[in-house]
Formats: sequence, structure tokens, C-alpha cells
Amino acid sequence: MTISVFGLGYVGIVSSACFARDGLKVIGVDVSEEKVANINKGIPPIIESGLTELLKSGVESGRISATMDISDAVKNSDISLISVGTPSREDGALDLSYVNKVCHDIAKTANVLKKDHCIIIRSTIFPGTTERLTSEIKEKFKDISLHIAFNPEFLREGTAIRDFDDAAYTVIGSTDEVAIKYTKKLYATIDAPDIVMKPSEAELIKYAANSWHATKIAFANEIGRIGKFLDIDSRRVMEVLVSDKKLNTSKAYMRPGFAYGGSCLPKDVRAIDYYSKVNNIDLPLMSSLAKSNQSQIDLATSLVLKSNPKKVGILGLAFKSGTDDLRESPAVDLAEKLLSKGIDLKILDPAVQESKLIGSNLGYINSKIPHLSNLIVNDSKTLVEHSDLIVVTHGAAEFREILNHVKGKVAILDLSGIIKDGVEYSKYEGIAW
Repeated sequence: MTISVFGLGYVGIVSSACFARDGLKVIGVDVSEEKVANINKGIPPIIESGLTELLKSGVESGRISATMDISDAVKNSDISLISVGTPSREDGALDLSYVNKVCHDIAKTANVLKKDHCIIIRSTIFPGTTERLTSEIKEKFKDISLHIAFNPEFLREGTAIRDFDDAAYTVIGSTDEVAIKYTKKLYATIDAPDIVMKPSEAELIKYAANSWHATKIAFANEIGRIGKFLDIDSRRVMEVLVSDKKLNTSKAYMRPGFAYGGSCLPKDVRAIDYYSKVNNIDLPLMSSLAKSNQSQIDLATSLVLKSNPKKVGILGLAFKSGTDDLRESPAVDLAEKLLSKGIDLKILDPAVQESKLIGSNLGYINSKIPHLSNLIVNDSKTLVEHSDLIVVTHGAAEFREILNHVKGKVAILDLSGIIKDGVEYSKYEGIAW
């Protein structure tokens, strides 16, 4: 299989060298005459460990060549891999002009050549771009079959070749079976699972990954500022933190849903925020956590009010399933807000029985909802018959059974992700999906 790689910057040249090493023939395409000439001599345009050797080997074996001729590249390849730049504009938006142009140029060339072709976009693009380009290209060039996929890269400068070889997964964003097949074939030598998803989902994964990496760096640096102030070696603190693979560096908590609550997280986030402000330690990331959490409660409230219900049933009042702890539960805040708007509420949470609430847990709920006993129901039938809308705040197992019985009968707002596919439910909405 022969591929043409458009854009011979960091991603393009590393990908070209690795694909050639793995037995593919690669035609690199770039607008820079100097870059093309150097690559044909085996001289890479960037400094990257191991790249010079791979590139020289590819050129000497005849598996790598570079050109400025789009027609020649498309004519002699099965796949065009796009890795041109998507730089920031002054307002922070992406400049997609290079991606737009090269996609249309490839399609136009394939059309002139009367050649079916596969386009795989590897450049970082904002969600919706692949679908837009697919629509534009297929509408304009109807006489040939063009198969398009988005394939995000996760290469770090300095370890790019190792990252290419030791990938966690290969993400393929496409609904085109031919494009999916070609992309899988492209990475056949890489020992990593193929994950096929919608183009927009694949596009967002790239932003989710990079935003998460940036968040981790900012978080570690903020812990470092506190440690420095307290004369603590924060490197040691973070070493221990990441050694916990069950919670701290795991999939735990890493799913969209309702806000955090309980007796620990809100209190501890407030404490560190207070301490940093009193001692003039700048922690903008951690200072934003409570505000972001409140925004999720506000969003849930607005989604309820948007449907203009008269009567609402809430499944789950504790801050999470498997507990009766109401302290700083986001569900309690939601209920309080809805009551203030005159909504007729009923609440079902088998773990929460007012007669058994004691101590600070009882004191907290009495300060928030003093007439809780008038709102709590003990069976799902009463809740369902009462409600125009059912709001699910956490994923207790018994709630799934309740929801299975109300398909098509009652509107549902899912704050927990308890329903995997809302297609079966009429008037279903999720808080983040």
C-alpha cells in the first residue's frame, strides 16, 4: 500500500518515517521546496530522537520520497494522510484554511484523475470539521468515491517515535466502512486496539486529551506552590499521589455527570482555596473547582426549568449511590432550587430515611429542606404517578429498574449517565450527552 502524506511538519515527517519502516511506501507532499529537497536527501526538517536514522533508511530503500506535485502524489497513492498545520488565530480560534484547502485539492485532483481515493485527516481540528468537509467534498465531486476518516495523533515531541509504536489505541472517526478498513490497514503493525467512533467524537478526544494533560501540569504546579510555601518537597507528594492507581491515576471520577458533593471534597476544596488566598499563593485552577462544580448544579436546574414541569420526581437525594450522606449533596441543592421556583417535588432514595438521619447529616438537611418528610416517598409507583419529569441524580441499581418501567410515559433528565442509550426513551435528555 502506498500513502501520500500532506504536510511534512512534526506529525507528517514522523508518521512518514514510521510507516515506511513498517513496510509502506510513502510520498510526502509539502509546499516548501527546501523541505522537500532535504527530505529526499534523508535530512529531516526537525530534531527528534531516532528520526534521522529512520528517514535515511526510508529514502535509501526507496520507500520515502517527497514532492510538491499534488497530482503525482494522489495518482500514485491509495490513501492521502493530511497532517498540515491548524494554527491559532488571534482570537484563539483555529485557522482551518490549510486543512480546507488540501482536502479540496486532493478531492479535485482525484476527480480529474477519475480515481476513487481515501482521505485520512490527522491534523487537529475542532469537532464537526470532518463531517463538514465530507459533506462539501461529496456534494462537489459526485462522480468518484471519496472515503474520509479522522485519525487523531497523540505524539509528543521528543518521544514521538516511541509514542507512535506504543500507542494506547488507534482512534478512527468515520462512518464510512471503506475509510475505516483503510485506516485499520494503515496501522496493522501497531499493537493497539482500534476504536471506531463518530468523527466529531474522535475530534473531541484530541482536545479532551490535551486539555487533561494541561490540567495535570497546572495541578502539579499548584501543589508545588503550596509545597514551596510550606517548605515541603512537592515532588515527593506527587510521587505518592500518582502511585495510587485505583483512584488518583485511574478511570475513577473520569466520566461526565452530576456535580461532586459529600463531606470531603467540598470542604477540602474550600480549605485549600482559603489557605492559598490568606497566604497569597496563586492557585487559579484549584480556586475554580467550586465554581465549576456549582455551574453543573446550575445547568441541571436550568435543564429542569426549561421543560416547564409542574411536578418533578427526583431519584436520588444523597450525594452518590450506596450512602445516605446528604451533606453538600448536589441533589439537595437542586431540590432546594426547584422548591424555590414553586415546583411540586417528590423524592425517592431508598438509602435515605429521615427517621434514621442523625448528627451533622440531619442538621444539614434540616437547614436546607426542613420539611423533607413531606417530599420523601417510599415507592416508585407514587413517584412516577406524581411526576411530569423524573430527574436521576445518581446511578443506584434500583433506579435502572424503575426507569425501565417508564419508557415512553414520563420525561427523564439523566444527570448520572445511568441510561446508556436514550433512544428507547421518549423525552429523554442527559446533562452532558
